[in-house]
Amino acid sequence: MPHILSIMEARKQLTSLPETLIHNGQLDVLEITRRGKPVLAVLPWELYEAISETLEVMGDTELMPQLRQSIQEMDSGKLISWEDAKQELDL
Repeated sequence: MPHILSIMEARKQLTSLPETLIHNGQLDVLEITRRGKPVLAVLPWELYEAISETLEVMGDTELMPQLRQSIQEMDSGKLISWEDAKQELDL
């Protein structure tokens, strides 16, 4: 659940927001409101990078079908051991 701050309060606390976003060792999102309505989301850089990378992968029209197929194969137990894969690839 995100922390909620008014835009005025967030402005006062700007320099301490990075510490606010780490709660009990977990990364939190900060919801900034104006007149009680959400207008901004502030999140730790690591979370932003993770979201950006996920969106990039999901937007790749060649990669997503391969990823879906791999997940289906994994779920159905169609796996090969690392040793077998290395042998097949002559590594």
